[in-house]
Amino acid sequence: MARGRQVLADRIISMRTQLKDLLAKEGSTRNWEHISIRIGMFCFFGIRQQQVERLIKEHSVYLTKGGRISVAGISSNNVAYLAHALHQVTK
Repeated sequence: MARGRQVLADRIISMRTQLKDLLAKEGSTRNWEHISIRIGMFCFFGIRQQQVERLIKEHSVYLTKGGRISVAGISSNNVAYLAHALHQVTK
């Protein structure tokens, strides 16, 4: 059981790091360091409600109104899309 938890924790850390790195690659000049230094299954982006609404409406990225997303739902298949969408609404 402990091994499974470690695999999940490692994947979440990897997704957080990839997201931060891909945001920089997109050209974002915002400080996204909080994405990779925090731990846990949820990530707070620190964006305005208007930007959250744009993520949902324009990019079909679903998160709470406060800007919190489940990192467990981020995968190697969608992390680049998420970074692109997040950059588009925050630039």
